[in-house]
Amino acid sequence: MDHGPADVGPWGVMTVHANIEERVCDEALYIIENNATVRAAAARFGVSKSTVHKDLTERLPRLRPALYRRVRALLDRNKAERHLRGGLATRRKYKGA
Repeated sequence: MDHGPADVGPWGVMTVHANIEERVCDEALYIIENNATVRAAAARFGVSKSTVHKDLTERLPRLRPALYRRVRALLDRNKAERHLRGGLATRRKYKGA
């Protein structure tokens, strides 16, 4: 399954996902398969972090409840760990490593 943001339309221009349900499921699978963050999924699918968050927390539970539970576990873990990632980034910034 291709987890690209959209199809390339006429003149090589990216088109928005015509099927929102498909995008929601693709985002969820991308996050699970890659242990990715909302930020990474947003970049991969060419949408905002707010859109990914809304897709995963509001749309996905109605579409695929079992998939939502798997994604929710990853989102909760990422939220619990984000202060650690932020601290590491700050350390690297000031130590230059």
